[in-house]
Amino acid sequence: YSTDFEVHRNWLAITHSLPLSQWYYEATSEWTLDYPPFFAWFEYALSHIAKYFDPQMLVVENLNYASRATIFFQRLSVIFTDTLFIYAVHECCRCVNGKRAAKDILEKPTFILAVLLLWNFGLLIVDHIHFQYNGFLFGLMLLSVARLCQKRYLEGALLFAVLLHFKHIYMYVAPAYGIYLLRSYCFTANNADGSLKWRSFSFLHVTLLGLIVCLVSALSLGPFLVLGQLPQVISRLFPFKRGLCHAYWAPNFWALYNAMDKALTILGLKCNFLDGTKIPKASMTGGLVQEFQHTVLPSVTPLATLICTFIAILPSVFCLWFKPQGPRGFLQCLVLCALSSFMFGWHVHEKAILLAILPLSLLSIQRAKDAGIYLILATTGHFSLFPLLFTSPELPIKILLMLLFTVYSFSSLKSLFRREKPLLNWLETIYLIQLVPLEIFCEIIFPLTPWKWHFPFVPLLLTSVYCALGITYAWLKLYVSVLTERISVRQKAE
Repeated sequence: YSTDFEVHRNWLAITHSLPLSQWYYEATSEWTLDYPPFFAWFEYALSHIAKYFDPQMLVVENLNYASRATIFFQRLSVIFTDTLFIYAVHECCRCVNGKRAAKDILEKPTFILAVLLLWNFGLLIVDHIHFQYNGFLFGLMLLSVARLCQKRYLEGALLFAVLLHFKHIYMYVAPAYGIYLLRSYCFTANNADGSLKWRSFSFLHVTLLGLIVCLVSALSLGPFLVLGQLPQVISRLFPFKRGLCHAYWAPNFWALYNAMDKALTILGLKCNFLDGTKIPKASMTGGLVQEFQHTVLPSVTPLATLICTFIAILPSVFCLWFKPQGPRGFLQCLVLCALSSFMFGWHVHEKAILLAILPLSLLSIQRAKDAGIYLILATTGHFSLFPLLFTSPELPIKILLMLLFTVYSFSSLKSLFRREKPLLNWLETIYLIQLVPLEIFCEIIFPLTPWKWHFPFVPLLLTSVYCALGITYAWLKLYVSVLTERISVRQKAE
């Protein structure tokens, strides 16, 4: 079983057995509570059902307790909470423009979107094989997106505010929400050329949004503020001492940075530019979650990643403010914020790529360019999740599920845009095809070699670095596409 079973079992036990004042202090297990309070209350609610399955799972001291009843309950709770995700997908499909002609229901954009979301390979393996509760969290996000597309702004803002207090990783996309709500809801009218009409600013709308944020935050953090524990909660939510990268490098810019530092270190040792006795062994490739210093390149601090992330999202936010382009512009900014944060964030998990893939699904059925970017990002991002399932019995399962989803994604989107030019060029096609020999080497060939014992991190390094190239390319291509689209709209307006 994945460690996340024990993580959530421990959180069930903490919230059920201990008073509120001890939730964010308890440290019997290494898997301490590090999600916002709403998720802690979610675990608390689940614990009152869990006691009817196996009360022993709710004992804090029962570390690594994994009875059949416990596993069954955890699996069942994920399936049950996914009903919110299903409803959110239904609402998103209602927002899709269905004018594109289709011969049958299988070729309708709404049907394709529903399958891309409900049958998403990454979400399926992360939640239902690896085990987490991302389904209902993404349900909250997609439902908030749907409400904004339906111009039900206060509902969308409320849902997103609640979501932030369930899992703070969604701060990645908060700039897109903030700017879009300010631009589309707080300013009630535009000039004829689409520019901002400053006199249309609504103080009432700003006040309503502020009340929503304050009330949700007070409900979530208020009890800990009264107890004087807010600094402790924040220290749990933002544990900067875990280091720049996770044990398995997320396929982002820092994976390429780490690989470059490693390559320069090896080159420096061979050319006698570096002293081997002063270099820590496996400093960035030991598979550990802790702070490390780079050997050749400058070491990266949390502040540096924050600055890089801010610079990366700035153009997308700028475009959304001056040329909002309605819900489509909001979705583009949301995806770019998610990708930019994934690319440059501190201690990013590989699973965070789903934060960009899922909303990009809504754009993929609207334009051929977006469909091509989606295929690159989804295929590469999903492949980067393979190391989460590392046992032999899981190998055929993840390959089969990945193939089924990828074949459907390519065939359905190709059919939807069959009258337009190919979705991928020859270079992009070759890149994606090379994932096959990479998987064969990492899963079949490498374990049979003596290198397995001396360099166990090599398969993870190769997967991370190769996927980082594809995700970086998709991010840049989407950025160019959005900026080109905005320039084109401006030229037509002039």
